[in-house]
This record gives sequence, structure tokens and C-alpha cells, in this order.
Amino acid sequence: MPVPTPASPPPTERRLLRDTVRARIREAILDGTLEPGERLHDDELVAWLQVSRTPIREALSDLVRAGLVEMAPNRWTRVATPDPSQAVEAVQTLGVLFGGAVRLAVPRLPALVVRQVTTAIDTCVDDVAREDGPALNEHAIALFDTYVEHCGNIALQRVCRDVTDGLAYALRVPDIVQLLAWDDMADSLTALRAATLDRDPIGAELAAEALHQLPGARPASSEAGAASADEATDPIRATGSTRATRAS
Repeated sequence: MPVPTPASPPPTERRLLRDTVRARIREAILDGTLEPGERLHDDELVAWLQVSRTPIREALSDLVRAGLVEMAPNRWTRVATPDPSQAVEAVQTLGVLFGGAVRLAVPRLPALVVRQVTTAIDTCVDDVAREDGPALNEHAIALFDTYVEHCGNIALQRVCRDVTDGLAYALRVPDIVQLLAWDDMADSLTALRAATLDRDPIGAELAAEALHQLPGARPASSEAGAASADEATDPIRATGSTRATRAS
């Protein structure tokens, strides 16, 4: 009888294999086993991972989208090399994502997680004081991952999972302390700590955004912000406030 032709693996099985391959290559890039600029050859990856080329190519395509791998079709595939000129854009993009996650998470954080977050913030403050860019990168990503985990927004969590690795990797440049507004970071972290303890989502969001070099400042006081909001919804009160100001 003819030898049966092996059936191709079902899509779910192939997807799981691709995910496993992607995770292993990702880990090797992030821990430095695969260095920036290193060429990634199919034959070597097949021998290392003990899988066929198909899940490897699928995994590499995912890592290209994540910003960890660069590819020139029919020429080369290599580990991405962080570009110092893109560091500020990367940190600002993280700020947009993490700011929203912080705002959503702060009212929801269990007391135990709040204690974990404040300890993590203190560690980041120490990193800033020591001007230790790699340590701050690692510890800050872990810190904000906690906010993301507790934000309660599945769509935001998915986006953060997809792009955080590549954006954080883009900050692995030798002169990161000089490229970013390092002198302001301790104050932003301290403000984030206080707002998290106070269960102040807007204050925490603004502190997280300031840490990531996004423009804007919090109103001088929560009372002033509340008064402005009241006046916006109460024209009579707003008119009275204007008259009082003119009278003074």
C-alpha cells in the first residue's frame, strides 16, 4: 500500500509552535544571547530550535513588528540595533500607553499590589540616583507591567504586550542618561508614588506621562481643578467668580 502522506499540522498547533519559537528568540534577544546586529540564519535557527522553517519565519515576522528584529527580504534578517535618535520617541510612546494603564489601574489596585508598586518605585528612584540606565529600563518596565496587568482593559493590555518589548529595547543605548530628561525623573517617580497611595488616577497618570517626557502639567491643586470643572457646568457660578475676580 502507498505510504500515507503526513498531514500538515492544524492551524492551532502551528500557531502554538510559532508562539513557542517567538518566545525563545525574544528571550535570547532580551537577555543578550543574540546581540544587536547579529545575523539570524534559517539553518542555524532550525538546528537550535529543532523546528521547521515555517514557524521560524512566522515568529521572525512577529518580532519584526515588535521592533526586535530587522529584515531585508532576500538579503538578511538580523537582531535590531537600537538607534539613539529614536530613544525619545520610544519613551514617549511608552508614556502614552502606560499613562492610560496607570489611570485605569490606580483605583483598582489591591492593597498588597499598592505596596508592591511603591517598593518598585523606590527601586526605580535608586536607579535614577545611580544613573543606571539599564537597571531603570528593566525595573520601570516591570513596574508599569504591574499597572497594565491591573488596568482591567483587555484591549490596552494586548497592545502593551505587542509593543512594550520593542520600545523598551529601543532604549538600550549607551548614552540613555544624556538623551532623556534624567534630572526630572526622581520627582516624577515620587509624584507617581504619592498619587498611587492617594488613589488619585489623574495625578498618577500625569506623573507617569511626565516620567516619559510627555508635555503638560497637573493643575496647581485638586481644588482648583474641581472649581474649574464646577464652573464649566455652572455658568452662573462662573460669572460670579469672574465678577469677584474683577472686584478684587
